[in-house]
Amino acid sequence: MAPKAFLQAMGNQRVSVKLKWGMEYTGRLVSADTYMNLQLADTEEFVDGAFAGNLGEVLIRCNNVLYIRAAPAAAAAAPSAAAQ
Repeated sequence: MAPKAFLQAMGNQRVSVKLKWGMEYTGRLVSADTYMNLQLADTEEFVDGAFAGNLGEVLIRCNNVLYIRAAPAAAAAAPSAAAQ
């Protein structure tokens, strides 16, 4: 699947974005522009696989991204479990 089509298909769904520097952000994909800059909402940060905190809305510049994938099911369930 082409990157642009993938991002359009993932709109308003939870994704995990791994940065070149090792951090990973999991959140709802709000938007992606033609350069593949990303806007995430309800974002959680993970450093070396360990939860580092809730960040809310995050903007990620395209040249920092190593990869983007659909968020694992466990990560998608975590916010609702934390809210209870």
